[in-house]
Amino acid sequence: MGEDRRKEIKYHLSEEEIDELLREAKDDRRKERLGFLKNLYYGDSIAEAADREGRSAATGGRWADAWNEGGLEGLMPSFGGGRPPKLDEDEQEQLVEMLREGQPWKSQEIRHLLKQEFDVEYHPDYLGKFLRELGLSYAKPRPKRPWRPENPEEILEERVDDALDEDDQPHNKREGDDEEGWIVNDDICTDGGTVLGFFDASQPQPYDNSRRVWYVDDPHVERPLVKTEDSAVGFYAVNGTSVVQWKETEEKEQICKVL
Repeated sequence: MGEDRRKEIKYHLSEEEIDELLREAKDDRRKERLGFLKNLYYGDSIAEAADREGRSAATGGRWADAWNEGGLEGLMPSFGGGRPPKLDEDEQEQLVEMLREGQPWKSQEIRHLLKQEFDVEYHPDYLGKFLRELGLSYAKPRPKRPWRPENPEEILEERVDDALDEDDQPHNKREGDDEEGWIVNDDICTDGGTVLGFFDASQPQPYDNSRRVWYVDDPHVERPLVKTEDSAVGFYAVNGTSVVQWKETEEKEQICKVL
């Protein structure tokens, strides 16, 4: 046995007995596990033995533990019908960490992962219930901009309060500014000199994140957005007139033309 296996493998059967079982095996999954044993007997490490059968080192480690603890019966669970076998608590924790590292996931990708890493299969109707019990959410991904402030709600509330406190001059006029150029237009300002709304300029992505996927954590993704060439500049007014225009750039001169 190679020293890089990191665990001693018990010899519950002889090589001849394993060869006989391989000749009699009709189920491909039984053949995989018996082939894994034969590879170990020939001197492969656990990772090498598993790789020859198209399995990961983690799966090989679980197979080796099952063989050591329960012999052939422990290594060969029933593949009959009925409710799929449950993962124990340690395996569930391993699964959640795997899903967290690779999120988001499609349902078929998780089913493949379960088969590849844990050798268990779940019916699609049961898989969703199982994943929700693990704390996963099934949602549409929404792009999350890395530069978004940590406290956007507080910033918005503060700015709204500042705007509503000044009813006789533009809200962004500072003390000491020249009066020239600062004009309150009563035709535009419909609430004592203040128009309340939401203003933004962005280059929106030309596709919809409409496919639901599984998440362990927050169903948002941080990634560069595929953007349109022109910027959408818009003002959504709560008590005035909403405006949206397309501009070639987001330079301040272009933005001011919208306002």
